[in-house]
Amino acid sequence: MTVPGRRSSTFIRLLRLGFTDASAAERLLGLPEMTPVLGDPVLLDALGGTADPDLALRSLVRVVEAHRDEDARRRFLDTLVTAKPLRDRLLGVLGSSEALGDHLARHPDDWQALLTYESADLHPGVAEFERGLAEAVDPVSLRVAYRRCLLAIAARDVCGTTGVAEAAAELADLATATLRAALALARAAAPEDAAACRLAVIAMGKCGGHELNYVSDVDVIFVAEPLGGTEEAKALQAATRLASHLMRICSETTVEGAIWPVDANLRPEGRNGPLVRTLSSHLAYYQRWAKTWEFQALLKARPVAGDLSLGEDYIEAVGPLVWQAAERENFVADVQSMRRRVVDNIPVAEIDRELKLGPGGLRDVEFAVQLLQLVHGRSDATLRSGTTLDALRALAAGGYVGRVDAAQLDEAYRFLRALEHRIQLHRLRRTHLVPEGEEDLRRLGRSLGLRTEPVTALNREWRRHAAVVRRLHEKLFYRPLLDAVAQLAPGETRLSAKAAGQRLEALGYADPAAALRHLEALSSGVSRKAAIQRTLLPVLLGWFADSADPDAGLLGFRKVSDALGKTPWYLRLLRDEGAAAENLARVLSAGRLAPDLLLRAPEAVAILGDPEGLGPRGRDHLEQEVLAAVGRAGTAEAAVAAARGVRRRELFRTAAADLIGSYGTEDTPAEADPGALVDRVGSAITDLTAATLAGALRAAVSDPWGDTLPTRFAVIGVGRFGGGELGYGSDADVLFVHEPREGVDEQEAARAASTVVAEMRRLLQLPTADPPLLIDADLRPEGKSGPLVRTLASYGAYYRRWSLVWESQALLRARPMAGDAELGRRFMDLVDPLRYPVEGLGEDAVREIRRLKARMESERLPRGADPTLHTKLGRGGLSDVEWTVQLLQMRHGWAEPGLRTTRTREALAAAQAAGLIATEDAAVLDEAWVLATRVRNAVMLVRGRAGDTFPSDSREVAAVGRYLGYGPGHAGDMLDDYRRTTRRARAVVEELFYGA
Repeated sequence: MTVPGRRSSTFIRLLRLGFTDASAAERLLGLPEMTPVLGDPVLLDALGGTADPDLALRSLVRVVEAHRDEDARRRFLDTLVTAKPLRDRLLGVLGSSEALGDHLARHPDDWQALLTYESADLHPGVAEFERGLAEAVDPVSLRVAYRRCLLAIAARDVCGTTGVAEAAAELADLATATLRAALALARAAAPEDAAACRLAVIAMGKCGGHELNYVSDVDVIFVAEPLGGTEEAKALQAATRLASHLMRICSETTVEGAIWPVDANLRPEGRNGPLVRTLSSHLAYYQRWAKTWEFQALLKARPVAGDLSLGEDYIEAVGPLVWQAAERENFVADVQSMRRRVVDNIPVAEIDRELKLGPGGLRDVEFAVQLLQLVHGRSDATLRSGTTLDALRALAAGGYVGRVDAAQLDEAYRFLRALEHRIQLHRLRRTHLVPEGEEDLRRLGRSLGLRTEPVTALNREWRRHAAVVRRLHEKLFYRPLLDAVAQLAPGETRLSAKAAGQRLEALGYADPAAALRHLEALSSGVSRKAAIQRTLLPVLLGWFADSADPDAGLLGFRKVSDALGKTPWYLRLLRDEGAAAENLARVLSAGRLAPDLLLRAPEAVAILGDPEGLGPRGRDHLEQEVLAAVGRAGTAEAAVAAARGVRRRELFRTAAADLIGSYGTEDTPAEADPGALVDRVGSAITDLTAATLAGALRAAVSDPWGDTLPTRFAVIGVGRFGGGELGYGSDADVLFVHEPREGVDEQEAARAASTVVAEMRRLLQLPTADPPLLIDADLRPEGKSGPLVRTLASYGAYYRRWSLVWESQALLRARPMAGDAELGRRFMDLVDPLRYPVEGLGEDAVREIRRLKARMESERLPRGADPTLHTKLGRGGLSDVEWTVQLLQMRHGWAEPGLRTTRTREALAAAQAAGLIATEDAAVLDEAWVLATRVRNAVMLVRGRAGDTFPSDSREVAAVGRYLGYGPGHAGDMLDDYRRTTRRARAVVEELFYGA
């Protein structure tokens, strides 16, 4: 007797056995139907051993209640408590699968499917499953028989009689038997169609690969041929009706639910193509039109139903094409595209729970194995398996994958597939999401044998295995390449030079022989340096392969490593600073400019490992550093060499930050706002140029005159320099102004100023390892015919008497950059009335500006240049946008203070805010200006020299595309988008600038 207020011993025992609702369990055990097993300790222990004891007991009670016949119920319960194998199997299923519990409640006698223990029952094949489905006479009875067979598979799976690979193979065999039964039903329903054609069903995907899930689409392809003299067209129509009926039999929902959807979308042309084709039609499509992913899918093709002889003919015909796929012209681009995980369509909230497509998921393993099969299976038939784990084992045996890596990946894949199976088994629903609920996670953990703190243990194991997959996904491709060249472990099977070359070529390396030489030079030997390189290179090679020019990335890395290999901090930086290695890989493989800058002073690589290292340094900081370096130098040449060294380092910092921001990294997405990238680059290079000019001015003055020049001297930036919009290849457009100091003769002052200008230009263009800084003073009064430097008074006199409207327009972007700040401010006071005339421009001046612009368009565009792709002078390019904005500034700047800026984008925003331009039009112009500027920057980054139009070389165009955010194979889309954007901008220019 239980004392009131105290728990019974059964209640306490139930809690200890893992029941979460012991009170409900106690009530269920006390039901009259459960009297024969009430208190049976063996049954309670068995329930406690299941994944979810509460679910197992609830489902067991439903099955007992479903036995209406008293004798049948007693026989069932007696067998349950006396036969341990049945007890373990049945309760294991009931504790893992609510859906199969529902099935047993509807068909209580199906428990007997778990009663026999012959060897064929432990490891059934297609023939055994066909016998299990033999009595099905319609779609409903087929579903019941299918669930009965599925019940037995699940029982063996959850009890550990079969492993995850064996369970997946059994599920594929059951699917094969089901397709055959469904086709038999379809043929029986339409015997005339059956007599008119030979129809073969080819399994694809996981069914074809003998590795099916509990709930998955079954991917198929249908092949047909005429039979008995039937015309081909009529035979195909008959085969299409049979195939369609087969799909409906399996896919449609009945009172017993559905089996699974049959998906034929992997057929030629997908859902837009005919459901059934002849063998010759299939072959013609694959020979002419098929894409790389379609050959990848054919890796798993396997005839399973219908005319198996025709199915074998199909496999024999398409097989050679599969193994030639790696030789196709677009294979590399396709592979680069496919290697980017398709996660864009996964909701952000689900990405961390995605078992299949998420980072470190099943797709990573399957794709890696399939890619290696395509590359090496053409010359090694042992790799031609449709089953992931069998193929992985063969890859390891052949030396294509490291044995330790293969073993770790095998273990991780088995765990992830087992977790996927348990998730789907619960309700027999197609899902790859790990649930969030504590109860679900607890059931999953216990079902995988994690009985101590199952939720914590499950999350720990899942994350551990996903991390293994993430880590090995890339190394799987590249580590054997290093083993092939490093020759460290005699006797181990390793890649041949030919196989290593094939793999590099498949991953985008244009010169695999040179790449292997670089790998050998970097990783051979037993030194600590070589050991660290062997750790780094597998990951670096993958990042290089993500770029448009992997060869350049690897060559650059070898050069940097050769230069810095003996410095203790270099390899330690790459190994220990997570971002440094990836940042370096992105920078080295994105084009010529950044690597050239880095190789002139390789120690700048340290910038890439500093979390704050890629941020722009302000003008004051730069000028202070440059002037300090100039002050320490012994000669003017040494002083400017030091200043140019700072400039080179900072150009590298700016380019690296730009490239990394444009490409993104594994942890940080690409910058979403291209305008922000353009502004950062423009400001950084402008500040750097101003600091360099300040240093050159100090050097030019110090040697002859010491600290004080006989005349005050200022450098005024104009053009892109004054606008803070310099690009990597921009000259510095300037005006030089001076004013004699008190008591100094004007001619002496003029000679001093001219000497300084000449010396600055000479020093900044001296041939050294650092890039020169070209000074362009052609926007000065009288242009090239006028003196290089004038007094402030001379400027005033010229502008009052002779100034033309284009000169006033040029002064819109004038800004003091170096030298005497007070003189620079007075120069601004002088020119403000010219660039922002009171009451704006007159009509004659407006007409003159329009005439000049039209003349420039017709005369200055280079011969042969495509006007739709020229970033500066082309349709809707920089000139169009800037002249339109500058006309607004000159007409309205006197009344709108916001327009009094040297920056194009700021002026455009101010014009929009003042209502001078519609919001939509302003956005169109801004987008075009930003895009054209980014293209110019990209061309300089990629080619290492300036250009105003897209490159003609396909690799360089691809690299420009990558910088702009386009994936491999999308250069055409980039050019189309550029033309579309600039065409819209030109339409706005026609209206606003020309008044059309």
